[in-house]
Amino acid sequence: MSLEEFFHMGGYAFYVWSSYGLTFFVLLMIFLKPMMSKKQVIKDLRTKYRQQERQTKEQNS
Repeated sequence: MSLEEFFHMGGYAFYVWSSYGLTFFVLLMIFLKPMMSKKQVIKDLRTKYRQQERQTKEQNS
């Protein structure tokens, strides 16, 4: 089996390589999405924490 035959996949190269590409893309997004949204999550948590602190101070007053 030559390298060309391997990449040709017996005539099914488009389907095989596109499925590999799509799978790689989905796995990459599953890995990167939480990293990309980390700043937004931290910002939201800080906002909720400050709101909770204000409510606690109001209840104690």
